[in-house]
Amino acid sequence: MPRIDAPSFRPGELEVHEDGSGNLVGSRCSSCGAHFFPVRDACSGCLSTDLETIGFSTTGILYTYSVVRQSTPEFEVPYILGYVDFPEKVRIMGQIRADLDYLSIGMPMVLELEPFGEDDDGNPLTGYRFVPQESTDD
Repeated sequence: MPRIDAPSFRPGELEVHEDGSGNLVGSRCSSCGAHFFPVRDACSGCLSTDLETIGFSTTGILYTYSVVRQSTPEFEVPYILGYVDFPEKVRIMGQIRADLDYLSIGMPMVLELEPFGEDDDGNPLTGYRFVPQESTDD
């Protein structure tokens, strides 16, 4: 994986580490154990406000996906958008980088960080995509 030093394009949702790795960030309810993405102030299950911020796993299972063929000018089409189920029992949506013919529901996915544009001052930002776990071994 290439080293990425730029901060996240979504501060508070993506944690970028000094070594270029990273993880998505969410909340865990201290009362009932439920997990949420992105970070929340209150639990939608038990209504507790005793939540802690945690980093999620970097691997999950593809729940579903769709091909987007029309979008805003910022995104080149077509692209794949999908939901990935994480071990923390949270489902997260994101772009998927893969050959459409290779994708199948239920396959293992890995979070990967990559350059994602620039901020208003021209500084580089980091984003994430999901990729099939097998393709990260190349």
